[in-house]
Amino acid sequence: MIKQVWAGTRILLVMTVLLGILYPLGVWVVSRIPGLEANAEGSIVQVNGQAVGSDLIGIDPVAQDPNNDPYFHTRPSALAKDPLGPADPSSSLGSNKGAANEDYIAIVKQRQDAIAKREGVEPSMVPADAVTASGSGLDPQISPAYAQLQAPRVARVTGVPLDQIRALIDGNTTQGIAEPSVNVLKLNLAVQGAKR
Repeated sequence: MIKQVWAGTRILLVMTVLLGILYPLGVWVVSRIPGLEANAEGSIVQVNGQAVGSDLIGIDPVAQDPNNDPYFHTRPSALAKDPLGPADPSSSLGSNKGAANEDYIAIVKQRQDAIAKREGVEPSMVPADAVTASGSGLDPQISPAYAQLQAPRVARVTGVPLDQIRALIDGNTTQGIAEPSVNVLKLNLAVQGAKR
């Protein structure tokens, strides 16, 4: 029995050193390799030395005056208190409701109507990614179609010409794994830069 207790204690000590000290230390050392440290620190975007957001976490901007909203918006979050957000970026969760769920259909319709009203278009013109939350609720990208839908409002409120806003959308569109996408934070920063 003492032999078994001693063997178990030795394994516990070895695994504690390997998995509790050496492995975390090795991961930390790898994260300090030049070129990887930005990803390890959350891909923070800085402007003039100030952190303004992350490349990887979409935070929906909130306009001081909803009637004069100068921002492009992210996809909605299932955790937001009202249909269009904003959500708390410290938590991430999908709704787990299927496409046939009556509550889900109602919230999608509510989002569609709210976005159509905000953008001054027919509800049928609102793209799917504008009204459906992602699995995480924190996507930093939207489709080019959703960005183009928001372009006239952003141009009107910011005073930046619509052609220039459309060029900024094109300039901030990247090819994703499956389809093109637009990083909302980078696009909003580009619009702010164009206002100056």
